Amino acid sequence: MKKYCTLLLSFLIVTQFGCSKAQLDKINTDPTKLPGELYNPDELLSTAQFKSSNKGYYQLLYQSTMMQQLASTYLYYNNGDKYVNAGSFTDYQGRIFEEGYADASTIREMQRLAKDKDPAAYSNLINIGDIMFVLILQRITDTYGDVPYSQASKAREGIKSPVYDRQEDVYKAMLSDLDQAITGLDPAKPKPTADLFYRGDIVKWKKFGYSLMLRAAMRLTKISPDLARPWVEKAAAAGTFSDTNDNAIVITDESNLDGQNGTSLALRTVSDYREVRWSKTLIDELRKNDDPRLGVIAEVPQNGLANNVNENLAGNTDTAVQIGLPNGYDLSGGTFDISKYAGYPGGTGTGADFAPLGKYSRPRTAVYLKLGGPNFVMTYAEIELLKAEAKVRGWNIPGTAAEHYANGLRGGLQAMAQLDQLAAIPDGVISAYVTKHPLDESSQEKSFEMINTQYWVSTGTCFNFIESWMNWKRSGYPALVPVNYPGNVTNGTIPRRLIYLSTEVLNNTDNYKAAVSRLPGGDLLTSRVWWDK
Repeated sequence: MKKYCTLLLSFLIVTQFGCSKAQLDKINTDPTKLPGELYNPDELLSTAQFKSSNKGYYQLLYQSTMMQQLASTYLYYNNGDKYVNAGSFTDYQGRIFEEGYADASTIREMQRLAKDKDPAAYSNLINIGDIMFVLILQRITDTYGDVPYSQASKAREGIKSPVYDRQEDVYKAMLSDLDQAITGLDPAKPKPTADLFYRGDIVKWKKFGYSLMLRAAMRLTKISPDLARPWVEKAAAAGTFSDTNDNAIVITDESNLDGQNGTSLALRTVSDYREVRWSKTLIDELRKNDDPRLGVIAEVPQNGLANNVNENLAGNTDTAVQIGLPNGYDLSGGTFDISKYAGYPGGTGTGADFAPLGKYSRPRTAVYLKLGGPNFVMTYAEIELLKAEAKVRGWNIPGTAAEHYANGLRGGLQAMAQLDQLAAIPDGVISAYVTKHPLDESSQEKSFEMINTQYWVSTGTCFNFIESWMNWKRSGYPALVPVNYPGNVTNGTIPRRLIYLSTEVLNNTDNYKAAVSRLPGGDLLTSRVWWDK
């Protein structure tokens, strides 16, 4: 896939690591802290875009396996795969909070510099900053619940212990701020010069803004459909993504250590490469529907342990041999050892060269483990599927539910080519598949199930695991069966949120305690955020 931009890599994160916790911590860590005056506003936009999209272990250790899109027998994946607090890796639960607010502060600093220099000339950049701020804060609040918003990133103004706003108020503010920012975008004014999403295309930014508005509003369908509906209808009428060319994607740079793809780096760690596989749940879903993605996303390693860990050896992509690893198993030799699983296919190789997971399907190395591979931020497929659901609800959305569902299905298949041309699915195959799998409109629930299961498949195969988790919490689909592994901390249920950044209890004590007091059950994985009722 062509590299669309390699901007500002000196400001980007260092992501080279091994498999120890200290080495994992290097991912998404900026080793240099340059004074703000050395940056220009445009450069800070690309810094925030890169960092906020390049999450690596921050989405792998929990969301990828909680959502049964990936599965792993390796120790530190037990956190998400088995809901067990494994080792000292639980502090990764707070990283979306920590890194998210760092990215949000970068955006606010960008806007401050722009306003100081020339607010009229930088008006598009300033408004894009507000859209980016909402993009980042939505991920934070959806992960934890009540979080700082109105006082966030205001250390320059002396606010170092920001109040945690109630999530209901955060959502109202985000939607209002989006509306104002999108309205302020003007294609006739100067464009951003270091934009990793759209290279300064303001028309595309308007579509992105309205797509984000629609996605944010749809989060509220379970708690407040009456609040969600007018915002969804407004966004759909104004114009969301038109096709996959509107997909918000950040292309990374394999040639520069600071700009490489964090998820690819993580999965290239020896332990990860050896023991992370596609989940049985996902592979079975693709096989059940003869989904053409199965033939491009997965490969079975060549026989033997040495071949399993050799990243230069391509695996077998024949759909007939693909097998997903069930979540909830290990390689400890005990009751939950994968060899005790009733459907265990056996390993490959013998003696010291035995690979116990050798017949299970891994993410295709040439497609997913490129150090210059893409990070998907938000896609046409996601938005069309959400519009299909809104239409099924009877809301005033142009087009039919069946049309939007077909668009979403088509967009998810087409996105494979954006991962890598090696994964491209022929147009004829896509059209035939979409025609053969229309939306089931026999009942509202049947429609909801199909729509949101496809959302899960699309975000999972694009490695956007955080978004998979958010929409699963909202919709309840697919109906995942939790694992029940010894020592799990959720009573055998899939986590509904992550725990706040641990240092908040010391650095922002009163506001943290107030937020925790509003959580049913307290600061636990099993507590639910406001909209997840």
